[in-house]
Amino acid sequence: PATKLEFGDYQCNAAMSLARNVGMSPRDCASKIVDGLRPLISDVMEEPEIAGPGFINLRFKNEYLEQSIQHMSKDSERLAVPLANIKQKIVVDFSSPNIAKEMHVGHLRSTIIGDTLSNVLEFSGHEVVRLNHIGDWGTQFGMLVEHLRDEFPEALSTETSQNVDLGDLVILYKAAKKRFDDDDEFKTRSREGVVKLQAGDPEALAAWESL
Repeated sequence: PATKLEFGDYQCNAAMSLARNVGMSPRDCASKIVDGLRPLISDVMEEPEIAGPGFINLRFKNEYLEQSIQHMSKDSERLAVPLANIKQKIVVDFSSPNIAKEMHVGHLRSTIIGDTLSNVLEFSGHEVVRLNHIGDWGTQFGMLVEHLRDEFPEALSTETSQNVDLGDLVILYKAAKKRFDDDDEFKTRSREGVVKLQAGDPEALAAWESL
């Protein structure tokens, strides 16, 4: 979308970066792009405008907007949005956070974007699978469990694990990761800890629940 009204409804600056690769000036490159676009958008857009060093400004035709609003007003259920001709099964992979670390706003942002895309695809008639992989019992948890075994042994008992204040989980993770990278014996224990966790070892499960 254009940032200012005088630039139209949409503005394309692709010619600025493409020009050097194709050995053309930005304005000549923009002209070539417009030649290709014109037959595709003539029913919807006014004549494209090449501005400045090579920007392409696009404006909707008033007639198109008026017709679209009329169609939308007559279809309260779908607002004149057609279903996809070819329906697909689509997987949308969300943030899939590492649950051995604290979540942050980046996870929230990508999850909202993923859910929005899923809603649009479902509205178009596609079958959507929302995938947000969590619950991993991989090496990072074996690493944390073994770090707790050394630093917070009370976390390995169901009777005392709920009383343990582990503090900042990121700091805990970084400390465990440093030991994993520097200490071969701890690395071996961490990998064995994953096996214990997956096998339902009571101490490993208590530590996992603490986390």
